[in-house]
Amino acid sequence: MQNNCHLSKLILEQAKKYGDRAALSYRDYEQNKWLPISWRQFAQNVKKVSYALLQLGVKVQENIAVFSQNKPETHFTDFGAYGIRVVTIPFYATSSAAQVSYMLNDAQVRFLFVGEQDQYDVAFSVISVARSLERIIIFDRNVKKAPSDHLSVYFDDFLAMGVKASKDPSLVAEYRQRQDDANYSDLCNILYTSGTTGQSKGVMLTYGQYHEGFRVNDAVLPLSDDDVFLNFLPYTHIFERAWCYLGLTEGALQCVNLRPADVQKSMQEVHPTCMSAVPRFWEKVYQAVLEKMENGSFMERKLIREALEVGTRYWVNYKSKGKRAPMGLALQYKLYDKTVIKLLRKTLGLERANFFPTAGAAVSPEVEKFTHAAGINMVVGYGLTESLATVSCDIPGRPVTLGSVGRLIDKIEIKFGENDEILLRGKTITPGYYKKESLTKEAIDEDGWFHTGDAGYIKNGELFLRERIKDLFKTSNGKYIAPQMIESKLVLDRYFDQAVIVADKRKFVSALIVPSYKLLEAYAQEKGISCASREELCKHPAILKFYTERINTLQQDLAHYEQIKRFILLPHPFTMDNGELTNTLKVRRRVVYEHYAEQIEQIYAEAEAQQAQQANKN
Repeated sequence: MQNNCHLSKLILEQAKKYGDRAALSYRDYEQNKWLPISWRQFAQNVKKVSYALLQLGVKVQENIAVFSQNKPETHFTDFGAYGIRVVTIPFYATSSAAQVSYMLNDAQVRFLFVGEQDQYDVAFSVISVARSLERIIIFDRNVKKAPSDHLSVYFDDFLAMGVKASKDPSLVAEYRQRQDDANYSDLCNILYTSGTTGQSKGVMLTYGQYHEGFRVNDAVLPLSDDDVFLNFLPYTHIFERAWCYLGLTEGALQCVNLRPADVQKSMQEVHPTCMSAVPRFWEKVYQAVLEKMENGSFMERKLIREALEVGTRYWVNYKSKGKRAPMGLALQYKLYDKTVIKLLRKTLGLERANFFPTAGAAVSPEVEKFTHAAGINMVVGYGLTESLATVSCDIPGRPVTLGSVGRLIDKIEIKFGENDEILLRGKTITPGYYKKESLTKEAIDEDGWFHTGDAGYIKNGELFLRERIKDLFKTSNGKYIAPQMIESKLVLDRYFDQAVIVADKRKFVSALIVPSYKLLEAYAQEKGISCASREELCKHPAILKFYTERINTLQQDLAHYEQIKRFILLPHPFTMDNGELTNTLKVRRRVVYEHYAEQIEQIYAEAEAQQAQQANKN
């Protein structure tokens, strides 16, 4: 039963209902085990944070920031702030000093909460340029403070301050007044989008948006307090934040995954029923299963392949369409689902799977078919930070078409503008960008329609995406190319880790490809290809031939003008450190093109020279 009260009161109200039942769980790395935190403990810590912030003089609707990876303390801080009408701004744990100082100054943050040593070091390094910053509160007691640091306190000392403050009659009166004054038009969060182009902007999210978001999602998603969520994506990501909060309104247990690299281990330990993820996660799972098939015995390969083929036919042709499968196929699927597929789910830690929301990028048909064939109920959706995540999603009991992003949630209005751009209006849409009036006017027109920048269409009640309008390339021959569509085809292959398409104002499509080095090096060893470095390996004729063949297979259903004619293998991956990736791991094309400008020019110069040489021969 959902409790959709105001977020300022949610944890306190749920604690009255659930008491000593576990609300949160986290892995203690020193003890190497998962430890529970009850709803009662959660509520007590939330109140301590509220009182400590009042003691520090934090004003109504003042901005505080949380710069941390996923930790229980981030929830204590957020909900403690909500309890006294304070706005929280989450920073990605991987944010650079430049990004952190920009956000601190833009939002005039006085109090910054940090997670571990890395975040503390970055925060302390920007103190001289963060004009408003007064204090850093450190979650992890093991963080070593700089000798000259007189601004920081540890979180347990901060909580102790809250206990003391809760005995002050004037602060008690202030706390009660703020609780009474809490309303749905107040700002709840400012989420800075990492942006693949230009400076990040703060998306304003109100309590009213969350309230409406919880209502409409609860209406279509089968959640209960028996569910176990694994919080894998960063809480800074609106998808994880809104999804986690939805789970809290349902009383579901939230298992907090601290380190993203541990997610598969965490899945096997907590056996989640639900977990939000981006398509890249499921692509990796798909690649791992294919690798397992390749390395297994003949019989193992045969059984897994047959099971997945039967599962795919069962889902694509019948279950997804709401049709009854023929008895022979249904029995075949039931047999595999109780044996081979069940074992596959158990290996992943998903034997109790309820459903798994997936959004943030296009889901490839191969991956969508695979997850459903494996009995994992992937719920594909579409949303943006500006729409408080969900705009549309697959709805249980309604037909699902491969490649769609589901059906619109209740009360979201949609229309299509120039170039089939998706325009949205409704109670979950942001009021605008923080302190950026001109950008807000660009994004939200006079009639209140938010311009998403995504092209799409509706067919039989389902929404389909075409491409990011801003990402469309036009070749010098006048043909339009959707780079993300081509890139998503490439990275499905396990020998491709990252790919960036080059085509804008060029005669043909080319690509910058980062191989999966571990697999490529194993392949080279197997084939007796000896190279002194990755640079040498990426230029080896046999390796280039190997990738050419794989690219040609992957792109055979593309139009001739969309196909990659030339490519370069890169010895180093794109990273956040050098600005090539955003905090959500999206490629900053402009930066990549700048960094590899010389190699890109060389691709096209060599092609022209070859063409001229051919013309002279003729």
